[in-house]
Amino acid sequence: MSSPDPLVAHHDRVRVLTEPEWCARERAHAERMRRWTGPYLRRRARGEKHPVHDFLFQYYSYRPSQLERWHPGPGVVLAGEAARRFLERPEYHEVPGGVALDLAAFDGKRAETARRLLTLLTATAARAPRLNCFGLHEWAMVYRQDADQVRHNQVPLRLGPAGTDAVVESLPLRCGHYDAFRFFTPPARPLNEPQPTRATRPELEQPGCLHANMDLYKAAFRLSPFVPAELVADCFELAVAIRELDMRASPYDLRPLGYAPIPVETPSGRAEYARQQAEFARRAAPLRHELVARCHDLPTLGG
Repeated sequence: MSSPDPLVAHHDRVRVLTEPEWCARERAHAERMRRWTGPYLRRRARGEKHPVHDFLFQYYSYRPSQLERWHPGPGVVLAGEAARRFLERPEYHEVPGGVALDLAAFDGKRAETARRLLTLLTATAARAPRLNCFGLHEWAMVYRQDADQVRHNQVPLRLGPAGTDAVVESLPLRCGHYDAFRFFTPPARPLNEPQPTRATRPELEQPGCLHANMDLYKAAFRLSPFVPAELVADCFELAVAIRELDMRASPYDLRPLGYAPIPVETPSGRAEYARQQAEFARRAAPLRHELVARCHDLPTLGG
């Protein structure tokens, strides 16, 4: 009798998927993600830019082909001869009854990345959402900047350069997300309270922040393939929806692309932004908790 497989021994319940079952999930995942990867790849081939959706593929380092690739996650055995093609991937191995993820591959750099993610995710989940930044990070990224240096200079500023600068100067900047703050223009940085750094992320990250909730996608793909591809897809689609709100509240005029502005320079616009921000915090919470649970289930992180 063969010795117990580490993956099987680690999980109380191991699910065996028949070949038709896992093939159907694999196809469904690829089709779901091609809704987004297909248009991006076609735009890229034509040399076209999309100021909203390209961010999901250019800022985040997960390639379209990786996003389309299905993984079952730990605790799943893929049955059938076709499952042997998963053995071409370094994280998989043969087990009794089929092919599964090899949890022994989750070590070293992967484990250290997951520890940092777990610290950040847990700290963020423990805080109440803060809803008073009003999306002004995008405004601070173009504050007092020459037109040819604006990030999306193919799109006009809705209020023009002077009007954009006036909004930044009339409202408090309260961005606590380091990866947004680091793109502020030099004149905007001293206006922000607080002054986030990479080291202070666990102290400042909070669940009302749009970028913290978009970054659930980054956490999910950095844990891949040791989380199910469907969880990565859920986080990606949340990030798409958040990115649309992010840019609707930005200083850019995206009406020709079908995005109605949320005018955060007005009280009603700020109220609408905060309402949607709270809704995204609500939607992000179960995904953040699922990522935390998945981290705890990994063998070197307490599973």
